[in-house]
Amino acid sequence: MTNTRIRSSHVKVPNQDLQIDAYLAEPGNEGTFPAVIVIQEIFGVNSHIREVTERIALEGYVAIAPAIYQRIAPGFETGYTPEDIQIGRTYKDQTKADELLSDIQATIAYLRTLPNVLGDAIASIGFCFGGHVVYLAATLPDIKATASFYGGGITTSTPGGGNPTITRTSEIKGSLYAFFGTKDTGIPQEQTQQIEAELNKHEIPHHIFRYPADHGFFCDQRSSYNAEAAADAWKHVLELFQKNLHTA
Repeated sequence: MTNTRIRSSHVKVPNQDLQIDAYLAEPGNEGTFPAVIVIQEIFGVNSHIREVTERIALEGYVAIAPAIYQRIAPGFETGYTPEDIQIGRTYKDQTKADELLSDIQATIAYLRTLPNVLGDAIASIGFCFGGHVVYLAATLPDIKATASFYGGGITTSTPGGGNPTITRTSEIKGSLYAFFGTKDTGIPQEQTQQIEAELNKHEIPHHIFRYPADHGFFCDQRSSYNAEAAADAWKHVLELFQKNLHTA
């Protein structure tokens, strides 16, 4: 990206013998900043995810998007055709919760090696499958805030099998904002209500946002893009980060 206000680069995040490809975007000015981990859709760390990472950096955060398919399909990124969706889902079905959590924890450790990162101020944001993954990663003690966009399967499954991710809601350590489209046929209203009920039950600081939009409404490269919903959701994402990453 040609923008003097930020720096962007492709980096490697070490996790034992695994080297995770990641896209890093940082504010161009001097100083120390909170950090945000960006978790991809099923389509890899593609141009949309890189653009989101850059947008976050422009807001004054060090943002990093690790490739969560590194173990399965290194270098994978694709678009949004039916064929792309099929291969993306195939890779998604090969992920495992413990490996995803390990890779995100490794990303946190990497961020803390950067001199411009405030190591105790880390959030995450994820979309589609990444929306599910960040709900899972919200259980990590280092994650202070989570923005989960249309994460499917939270109430019915977990990566690799086992009890659904929603059963771990009580382990969430920070604040969580979740964003759903009411026209999203893949995430029935009953599921969003179940998520909200669990967050309430365990007194997790949260807010559920519902928009008259379809799945993928935040992505301006998809036919389901909804500019009004995306703009409102972005406003709330920035509010979430501001509230939870800028404490004295």
